[in-house]
Amino acid sequence: MAEPSQVVSESSAQASGGAGPVGRSSGSSGSALGMVVKLAVLGAVLAIAVYGAFPLIQHHNWWGLATLVVVTAILFGVYLSPRRIPAKYLLPGTLFLIAFQVLPVLYTIGTAFTNFGDGHRGSKADAVEAIQGNSVRRVKGSAQYLLAIVTKGKPATGDIVFLLVDTATRKPYLGTKDGLEELPVADVKLGPTGKILSVKGYTILDLGQASARSQEFGRMRVPTEQGAIESQGLSRAFALTAQLAYDEGCDCIKDADTGMTWKADDQDGYFRNDSSRLPQGWRVNLGLRNFIEVVSNPVVSRHFFGILVWNFAFAFLSVGLSFALGLLVALALNHERLRGQRLYRSLLIIPYAMPGFAMLLVWRDMFNADFGLINRMFGLSINWFGTAWGARFAIILVQVWLTYPYMFLVSTGALQAIPADLTEAASVDGAKPFYAFRTVTFPLLLVALSPLLISSFAFNFNNFGAIYLTSEGGPFPADNPSAGATDLLITYTYRLAFGGQGAQYGMAAAISIFIFVIVAAASLIGFRRSQSFEEIN
Repeated sequence: MAEPSQVVSESSAQASGGAGPVGRSSGSSGSALGMVVKLAVLGAVLAIAVYGAFPLIQHHNWWGLATLVVVTAILFGVYLSPRRIPAKYLLPGTLFLIAFQVLPVLYTIGTAFTNFGDGHRGSKADAVEAIQGNSVRRVKGSAQYLLAIVTKGKPATGDIVFLLVDTATRKPYLGTKDGLEELPVADVKLGPTGKILSVKGYTILDLGQASARSQEFGRMRVPTEQGAIESQGLSRAFALTAQLAYDEGCDCIKDADTGMTWKADDQDGYFRNDSSRLPQGWRVNLGLRNFIEVVSNPVVSRHFFGILVWNFAFAFLSVGLSFALGLLVALALNHERLRGQRLYRSLLIIPYAMPGFAMLLVWRDMFNADFGLINRMFGLSINWFGTAWGARFAIILVQVWLTYPYMFLVSTGALQAIPADLTEAASVDGAKPFYAFRTVTFPLLLVALSPLLISSFAFNFNNFGAIYLTSEGGPFPADNPSAGATDLLITYTYRLAFGGQGAQYGMAAAISIFIFVIVAAASLIGFRRSQSFEEIN
C-alpha cells in the first residue's frame, strides 16, 4: 500500500500533466536572466568606476580614488554573493544617502570653519599666481615682435615655438621655452607688409591650426633678461614682466618699481602691510570665528537677530493662520446634510493644486503699488512692498492663501477619522458644541496633526520661494542692501553666498548651521510636547 505522501505526489504530478520539469526549467531560465541583468549592471558600475578613476589619478586625489575602489569592491562583493543578505536591498539607499545627504552636510560644516568665498577660493599658491599674473605689464623700451606660430614636424603634434621678427631691426629669432635664438635672415621670408611667409625647416600654422592649439601657445613663455616674451594674439608679441613678485624668503609680495612689500597673513589669508592689502587671498581655517561673528559682531548680529525674530513670526503665523482657516473650513464642510459638499471641497483645494511659484508671481503683481489688482479693487494707494510692515502683511496673506487648502485637507481627514460616538456622548452629557470641540474633538485632532504642523513649521522656517518670488527680501534699508525687512535666514544666507556684494560661503555655511540647529531644536520641542496628546488615546 502506497504511502499518503507518495499518493499526493503522484496525484499532483498527474494533475499537472508533467509540468514539474517545465516549472524547474522556467525557474532556471529566470535565474539565468537575472544573472545576466546583474552582470550587465555590475559591468556598467565597473565602467563608470574606471572612467571616474582617471581624473582622480590626474589630480592626485588619492582619498577619492581609495573611496571609489572600496565602494566598487563592496558593490561587487555584495551582489555577487549567492546568499540573500539584507545589504543587497539596503546598500543602494545607503550609498545615495551618503552621497546626497551626508557628504553635502559634512562639506557645509567644513566650509563654515573657513573664509571660503570671493577672493579666498584657492590655495596660497593660486593666490600668488593670480597676483603675479594680474600685475604683468610690458617692459619699458622693449622690442615689439611680429609673430608666427610654427612647429617642427606635423602641425597637430609638433612642438610649438615662436618665430619672432623685431619690427625695428627686422632680425628674426626663434623663441622656445629655453630663450631666444637668432636665425639667419636668409632662412625667413617676409611679405611686403612685413608678414612672415615662411621659415626654413619649420611649418607655419594657419588660423585653424593655431586655434586648435590655442591653449598650448597661450601658455608659451620665452624667457629673456628683461622678463618673458608672450603672444598678444596670433601676430604680435611683447616682452612682459610681473610688477609684483613673490619672495619665498620673506613669504611676501614685492613691488619691483616701488619696493613696497606685503607680508603673508596666514590667519586671514591675505598679503597685507600696515596701510593696505592685496585683493587676492587664499582659503584658510578660521576656527569658530564665523560663528562668533554672527552673534558678537554688532553689524552682523543686528541683522541676524532681527531676521531671526521675523523668521519665527513668519513660520508661526503662516502655520497658525493657515491651520486655523483650514480647520474652520473643514468643520463647516463636515456636516453630513450639507449640499454640494464635494463641489465646495474641490473648489477650495484649487490654490493647493496650482503651481506655487506661478501663484507667488501672480500675487506679487496683484500687490503692485501702481497697477496691482488689490489697490485698484479697493481704491487704495498702498506701496505694499515699499514698507516693512506692508510687505510682511502681504507675504503672510499670500502664504496663508497658498497653504490653507493643505490644512483643510488634512483636517478633513482627521475629522472623519474621529468616531462620532465620542461627540454624541459629549452632547448627551450636556456639553455645549464649543466645549465638546475644545475638550474632545480638538485634542484628538492634534494627536493626528501635530507631526504635520511641526513639519509645516520647519518648511516655512526655510521657505525660500515665498520670500524670494514676492518681495525678494525687501524693502532694504539705505545703509544695508544685504538684509531686507522680509528676509528669512535662508534668503539672507543665499544673498551672502551668491549676492552682488561678493560671495561669503564660509559665513553663509555658518548661518545655515544655525538654521539647522534652530529648526532641529524647535522640532524636538514640538514632538516632545505633542507626546502629551497621546494620553488622550
